Amino acid sequence: MTLEVARRHLLAWFDGHRRSLPWRATTDAYRLWVAETLAQQTQAARAAEYYLRFIARFPTVQALAAAELAEVLKHWEGLGYYRRAQRLHAAARHICAHGQGRLPRSAAEWRRLPGVGDYTAAAVASVAFGEAVPAIDGNVRRVLARYRAADIGASLARQSSVVQATAQALVDGARPGDINQALMELGALVCRPRAPKCAVCPLAVDCAARRQGVTTDYPLKPPRKARPIRPFACLLVMWQGRRLVVRRDETELLSGLWEFPTIPCRDGEDYQAAAARGLHALGLVGPPPVAGPVVTHDFTHFRQALQVFFVEVDAPGDLPQTATCWATPEMLAALPLTRLARRLADWTAPAAAPRRDLGS
Repeated sequence: MTLEVARRHLLAWFDGHRRSLPWRATTDAYRLWVAETLAQQTQAARAAEYYLRFIARFPTVQALAAAELAEVLKHWEGLGYYRRAQRLHAAARHICAHGQGRLPRSAAEWRRLPGVGDYTAAAVASVAFGEAVPAIDGNVRRVLARYRAADIGASLARQSSVVQATAQALVDGARPGDINQALMELGALVCRPRAPKCAVCPLAVDCAARRQGVTTDYPLKPPRKARPIRPFACLLVMWQGRRLVVRRDETELLSGLWEFPTIPCRDGEDYQAAAARGLHALGLVGPPPVAGPVVTHDFTHFRQALQVFFVEVDAPGDLPQTATCWATPEMLAALPLTRLARRLADWTAPAAAPRRDLGS
C-alpha cells in the first residue's frame, strides 16, 4: 500500500467512524486551541465536558484574556495539569496585548506562544487553516510506529525520525487537518496500546507490526525510572467552623491553586515534627495535631506520601492576607483548590476520614 492509498483509506475510515466531539463541528482556531489544550493527558469524553463549560464562560480569546486567573483555574478544577490553564490564559493575554487579538495561523507562530508545543501548534494550524504540518501525539506515534515497525527495528532514535517522516508524507496531500485527526482517532479507538482491533484497522493490510506479530512491542519506549516517594504533613486546621487554606506560590507546581497547609518533611524528620513546624511557621497555637491517615497522591515525577493532621485552634493568628484564607464551606466550594485538597475538603475528624489511596 502506497502512502497515497493509505491516506485515502484513513480519510474514508475517519469520515465513517469519527466520534461526535463538540470541537469537531468547528474550524475556529480559538476553540480548537482550547480543545487541544484540554485534551492533553485527558480522555476525550472528559475533555468534552470541560470544553463546553469553558467555552460557555470564555467564548473568545478576548474573554479569556480579560478573566482573572483564579476564575480560569476554577473552571479547570478537577482536570489536573493546571499549568496548561495558566499558560492558556497567559497566551490569551499575550495575543490580546501584542497581536491585537489576532490568532496565529501557522504552526510556527503558534509555537511562539507560552505553553504551545509542537503537537498543539500543528493540530490547530492544520485543522483551522489547512497547513500541511503533522500533529504527533501518543496516539499518532503508536499508529505510525506499528505501521512502519520494519523500518524502525529496535532503534528508539530511528523511531522518532521514521514516525515524523511518515506523518509528514501523509499530510502532504488533501485534507491535512483531517489526516491528523484520523490518525489520532485511529490510535484512540482501534490501534490501542493493548488489544488493538487490527481486524477493523484501515491500515492493517500494510502494518509491519501486525505482519510480524509484534504489535504491542511498539512504540518503543525508554526504560521507566522509579518514581521517588516524598513525605509531607498536611494540616486540616479549623477555627470557628472555618478551614485554613493557603495559595501555592507562582514558582511551585500547581501555582495559583489553593490547598491545605502542606509541609515537606526534611531529611530524617518525621510527620509529627513537620506538622509542629508548620503550625509554628503559621504562628498558630492549639492542641497537638491529631494524626489521621496517610494518603498518597501521584505527580508526574514523584509520589506524595501525605500524613493528614487535624487541629482546632482558638485564634486565627496573624496570617498574610494575600496567600492565606480562613474559608467557610461556601468559600471552599468557590475557590480553585488542588485536586487533593478538594477531596480532603469534607474531612472533619480522624474517625470520619476514609482510609484509602486518593490516587492521582
